[in-house]
Amino acid sequence: MISLNLSPSLNPGLTRPRQNPTRLSSLHSAADKPFNFKYPLGLPQIPSLQIRQSPFLSITKRSRSVATAASAANPDSEEEAAAAAATKKAKNLQLAIVFGLWYFQNIVFNIFNKKALNVFPYPWLLASFQLFAGSVWMLILWSFKLYPCPKISKPFIVALLGPALFHTIGHISACVSFSKVAVSFTHVIKSAEPVFSVIFSSFLGDTYPLAVWLSILPIVMGCSLAAVTEVSFNLGGLSGAMISNVGFVLRNIYSKRSLQSFKEIDGLNLYGCISILALVYLFPVAVFVEGGQWVQGYHKAIASVGKPSTFYIWVLLSGVFYHLYNQSSYQALDEISPLTFSVGNTMKRVVVIVSTVLVFRNPVRPLNALGSAIAIFGTFLYSQATAKKKKIVAGDDDDKKN
Repeated sequence: MISLNLSPSLNPGLTRPRQNPTRLSSLHSAADKPFNFKYPLGLPQIPSLQIRQSPFLSITKRSRSVATAASAANPDSEEEAAAAAATKKAKNLQLAIVFGLWYFQNIVFNIFNKKALNVFPYPWLLASFQLFAGSVWMLILWSFKLYPCPKISKPFIVALLGPALFHTIGHISACVSFSKVAVSFTHVIKSAEPVFSVIFSSFLGDTYPLAVWLSILPIVMGCSLAAVTEVSFNLGGLSGAMISNVGFVLRNIYSKRSLQSFKEIDGLNLYGCISILALVYLFPVAVFVEGGQWVQGYHKAIASVGKPSTFYIWVLLSGVFYHLYNQSSYQALDEISPLTFSVGNTMKRVVVIVSTVLVFRNPVRPLNALGSAIAIFGTFLYSQATAKKKKIVAGDDDDKKN
């Protein structure tokens, strides 16, 4: 006789026998094995016929096993995703706070700096006090160990002499410009800084793609249109803003060349050291240039303001917030890419221009506003073009390493 071993699940027509629970597990474990027809001795040898389990059942079992594994892994993956989302949200919030402080501090500095210069038109003393306030701030941070003090060496001081000198030139020239023209006009002219950067860097051997050169054309056109149509135009104010551009560009170029071997000093400490050395440069010259007029100018300022405390607050706020906005800019640069920083700096200039126009109610002609917009848009194009150049250079360096 032929013995047939079949599972009841594969033959619904058979009567299902009663089974105890202990046998159910063995049946399920045998479900994956093939079922054979067996022939007794004496019958012709026929290849064994195998009936395999239904593919539907195997797929169902695989699906269940995958679902079980996924459900077991879901808690960890969900926790990791939630933690990553929380970290990203906290980082974005921190960056937004840094940007907000950077913009707010810059606006406060420009407003109270201009208020002080309107009643006390001696930018050399005011610029010296701003560097003094920043120097005292850094000395407090270092003395009370609120921020790690950098390791000062003789080679570092020698390398710092050039950048500090150009920083001094850039800062005092900007203050002179602020004292003679509207704050908005000074910032429009200072948006031409990329033009000087490209020209000076090209003289020193750097090469730029065509897109960078084309991006500086709207900057030149916009600044020229804004200067021609400026209501408060003053040659001294224009010259001061242009010299400030030259000073800061040379500071950046010289810093890259002389401070490459001092990468252990972060941006905030570097700026603090530059502020102290710039004060040493500036104050003796300030005494020589306008020191004899300070006493008389002080009495006139108090008389025009009415309360000495008001004048003191203006000067103090201009000094403190000058250092704070520079500190925030260095912190923002540490957290974001140079391209994002350049775009943020461009937008910051727009915010400052609009804020000072609203506060001081400076008359703005339509052509002047158009020129300012063109110049600022040119700085945005420049930041985009230079970012692409840096990516290309970085890619070439990686290819060389590989």
